[in-house]
Formats: sequence, C-alpha cells, structure tokens
Amino acid sequence: MRKLKTVVFGTGFVGRVHVENIRRLGNVELYAIGVGPDDDAQKLAAQLNVDRVVTGYRELLGDPQVDAVHICTPNPLHFPIAKAALEAGKHVLCEKPLAISAAEARELVTLAEKTGLRNCTFHNLRFYPMIQQARHICESGQLGDILIVQGTYSQDWLLYETDWNWRLLSAEGGRSRCLADIGSHWCDGVEHITGQPITSLCADIQTFHPTRKKPKNIVDTFSGKAMRPEDYEDVPIDTEDYAAVMFHMGARTRGCFTVSQVSAGRKNSFRFEIYGTKGGIAWDGERQDEIWIGHRGAPNQLLMKDPSLLAPDARSYADLPGGHSEGYDDTFKQVFRRFYHSIENCSAKPEYPQFADGLRQLNILDAEFASHARKGWVDVG
Repeated sequence: MRKLKTVVFGTGFVGRVHVENIRRLGNVELYAIGVGPDDDAQKLAAQLNVDRVVTGYRELLGDPQVDAVHICTPNPLHFPIAKAALEAGKHVLCEKPLAISAAEARELVTLAEKTGLRNCTFHNLRFYPMIQQARHICESGQLGDILIVQGTYSQDWLLYETDWNWRLLSAEGGRSRCLADIGSHWCDGVEHITGQPITSLCADIQTFHPTRKKPKNIVDTFSGKAMRPEDYEDVPIDTEDYAAVMFHMGARTRGCFTVSQVSAGRKNSFRFEIYGTKGGIAWDGERQDEIWIGHRGAPNQLLMKDPSLLAPDARSYADLPGGHSEGYDDTFKQVFRRFYHSIENCSAKPEYPQFADGLRQLNILDAEFASHARKGWVDVG
C-alpha cells in the first residue's frame, strides 16, 4: 500500500510532537517540514531527521506528492495556510484555534464542505482512553440526567512577569490567549463527554500582568529562565491570564469552569466533574489513567485504565494493557490514526473533531468576550 505523504508547518513545541507521532503510524511518510523565514532550516533538518525543509508554505502546497498537511504555526497563520491547502486539494489537520475569528473559521468550514477534503481541528484531549470512557458513562445513562458540569484548566507557565511567549500579544496570537488556548480544550471536552452544547454563559476575564518583561533574546515555550534585569524590556500585555465562566447546557444543566496560566504548581491540570441524578464522575489530566465514579448510596469507585475493563467504544483508544500509562503524546497518535484512515477510506465516518468543531469553539469564545464586555449573560451563537 502506498504511504500517504504529509507536511508539517511549524516546528515549535507542538509541531515537534506532531513530527514524532506521525512517525509512529507506519502508513504515513513525513515528506517535509515548512518553516518560517527566521528559522535555521539546516539545524531543524538535522534535529528532526528530515530530508526536506522548505521556507514558507506555497511551494509544498503546490507539490502533487503531498496528500495532507499539519498546521502547527502561530495562530494568525492557521487560516491562510488552511485555506490555501484546501484550494490546493490537500487534506488538512489544523491546531486549535482553527482561526483567529469565527468569520475566518466559517469560511474554512464552507470551503472544506465544498472540496470534500478531510479536515480536522486538533482538539486532541478528547482522545485519552478515560475521556472516552467518561463519554460512554454519560451516554449509557449511568449518571442519570446531568445536573452539574464544573472544573478547571490550570497551568503555571506564565505565572511570573518575566515569563514570555508569543501568545501573550494579540498581534501574534489573536485577541485571546488563555480561553482560546486551553479554555477551548475544556469546553470541547465537556461538550464531547456529555453530548450537550453550552447554550449561554457569563464570563469574567482578567489580565493579572498588564505589563511583562520580554527577553531580548528568543526563548522556548515552557522554558525556565534565569536572566539579568538588563536582559528584558517592558511590554504591555493585551491578552488574558485567567477567566471564570458560568454556563447553561440546555434547560436544566448548569456549570462553571476556570482557566488559568498563572496557577502556581499546576503544570497542565485539565479537570472536570460531572454530576447527574444517579451518580458523578471526575477526571484530572495530570492523573489521566483514572476516573473517579461517585455514588450516593454505595461506595465510590476509582477506575484505572485497563482496556479489558473499558467499554468497547473506549477500548480502541487504549493500545497498552492495564498498568501501562498512555499520555499526552498518545492522544496525537490516536487522532492521526483516525484522520489518515478516513483519507484512505473515503466512505469512513470521521472519528475526530472537524473544522465545524473549531468554529463551534470560536463561537463560544465570541460569547465569552461579549459577556465580559457587557458584564452579563450571553447566548452562544
């Protein structure tokens, strides 16, 4: 069988994880990587063991050998590259947010439908085995009618005013940072698990560091730094560090969540709790192999990841036996496997979030900012 050939645009933190996990598939060849004009192409080629490194994206999109592309660039480039890729006849997997506005995302959804090409918005956190088990628990009615959905996505990598990343500036990452970057993962996750959409919300958004100290030299995402005062310059910040959101899911379900990139000690804590009329469940991404199951009239349970104990729909997301952890990078493999399967089999139903799901999260983001501006409740479009 011919191997599908793919290209990765962007070689930052997440682009490198894409590269690593494409190579785990077997039926897909990493054909090339596309880099920015300021990147050292030869150095990246050696580091990533890639024969072909091309500056920009149009040359690779014009190559008839390329079947699909992965877009892992800074956010403002998602839309133009995805649009050009679809117009060039390439299947597209794009990191979230799909675009920096709902209008751009809507255009991509329309174009993807018109071309019939496979399209994926990379909400990979759905693909933990225990997230899929949580979805099964909700779908099967084990919790009864859902009453409450709550949780947080908390990190600490931007706690200090000397912490720096391109996402801090709206000109480089779009108007939203915390809500777009990790809040979208939380909302996508709970909507996926419960099967219910967030219909209205009330949001409070906060920037704790209105000015930050930008290093005069380039630093990596999540990197620790020990520099002198003269190594920084003061820069005004126009994106949020934190947000709290109350929401409705339909007529009865109520919920709330916080997102933060300034919560000391929380490295990547994606947590949710879902309570119904019969029981409750809770999951924490820092302990991804466990689900807590709560009962009113019986002892509570802690279910450990073991394919033999999971529901059939969740079992296919776990490749390793019980006691062998499957983590963040394994979610990439699970998405990629299903994405490329759908390319090879034109009749296959997509088992991954599509561009329409990316538009969905941008509609929620619009509602969050509108609510904050109005200081009141807003319906989600």
